[in-house]
Formats: sequence, C-alpha cells, structure tokens
Amino acid sequence: MAYRTLVVIFAGGTGSRMQGAKIPKQFLMSGGKPIIAHTISKFQEAPGVDGIVVVSIESGIPYLREVVEQNGFSKVLSIVPGGETGQDSIFRGLDEIHRLGIADEDTVVLIHDGVRPLIDAPTIEACARSVRERGCTATVAPVVETVIEEQDGKVVDVLDRSRCKLARAPQGFTFCELYQAHLTARANGLHDFIDSVSMMAHFGYQIFTVDGPVDNIKITTRRDYFSFKGFTDYNELSQFWSEG
Repeated sequence: MAYRTLVVIFAGGTGSRMQGAKIPKQFLMSGGKPIIAHTISKFQEAPGVDGIVVVSIESGIPYLREVVEQNGFSKVLSIVPGGETGQDSIFRGLDEIHRLGIADEDTVVLIHDGVRPLIDAPTIEACARSVRERGCTATVAPVVETVIEEQDGKVVDVLDRSRCKLARAPQGFTFCELYQAHLTARANGLHDFIDSVSMMAHFGYQIFTVDGPVDNIKITTRRDYFSFKGFTDYNELSQFWSEG
C-alpha cells in the first residue's frame, strides 16, 4: 500500500555544537520528554501525515524505540541508523521508505530536523499541499532584522529584508523525485549538499516556499535549548493563567 504523505525525521548527529552536553542534543529533556519526542509528536498529531521514518544516531536507537513505544507514536514505521553527513542520513531514511515499498509516484515526503520541535500542523499540511500543487517546497520564516553583506570587515551592501527569508523545515518533495536525486548525487560523488532543497536546486528543480512559524528554530546551541525550554514552560504554565 502506498502512503499519501510520509516524513523523514533525521536525528543522526552527535550535537558537537551543544557545548557541555553529555548526550546528543535530540535526547536532551524538556517538559519530561526528549526533544526528539516533541518533534515526532507534531507529525504524529498532524492529520495529513500517514507514516514516519526516523533516522537516529545508531547508539541511540534502543532508547528511541522506548520513546516511540512509551509515547504511542503509531505513525513511526521504522528507525534506521544515520550516516556520516546530514545528506547521508536523509538518504538512509528515503532508502528505508523505498525498501518498505510504501511510496508511489504521488507520494509526498517531508524532510524535517529532529531538533526542530516547534513546528505546527498547519505548516506541515501547507508544505505537503504545496508539493502536490506546485512542486519542491521549502518552509521559510521572515527576516526581522537588518541583513548586510560584508567583505573584508566592511559593509558592501544592505539587503532588502522584505526579499529575504530564513530557511526552516520541513522541506517537501515528491518522493520519487527526491530519491532519484539522491541516487544521482551519490553516483556522481556529491555528498556535501547542506540540505535537500539545495540538492534539488542543483539538479534544476524550481523551489517554492510556504511560511512557517518564526519560533520554529533548530536547537543547535545551549542558547537554543534554553529558548525551547522557555517556550515549553510557557505553554505548560499558560493553562493556569487567567485572561485578566
């Protein structure tokens, strides 16, 4: 049976930029759950998502299986070990979908960072819908500060921020097109694409955009982690506050 919308959540990194953390950042706790559980839950609860493949750092797979079982993440179809790079990890997730035989020419696949837990269901659906109606889609957020172009310690241009966007996630594609692009990249020794949108643009695909939540940050540093804890603490405590 082919699925209409699938998700690859990649969490194969070690979190080298999270200074002082003794475990990979995707397993840091907040609100009684690891960050990766917060991320998976958003896609578990999104009505348009049919199945999820999680790509994990290999040493964390047993723990992640426990997290999936304890939280009742029924949409998680498989957990596979990550590769040496983000590109390799995403390919392993796509290859698992191919192995499972659950995608056809109309299946949409959304690629999402395991450490972007502040995504929401409307954005997930908007990204998938954009893929079906237009093609490859990047979720973006507005730039709210002035952006400059700098060279040799000097400002050479002040960019029009109304024309600038921050690249976020998920990124959406037709599964067959993205899987084939990954196969082509590997066959040609191309392993350093920063993300799937960059890969598809390299191969000549037009990339469309949908707006996502400004808060949908990638938890990379300690500052990001504590910002996320602030969001979760606010959401937990706000139910006890009155409007007045």
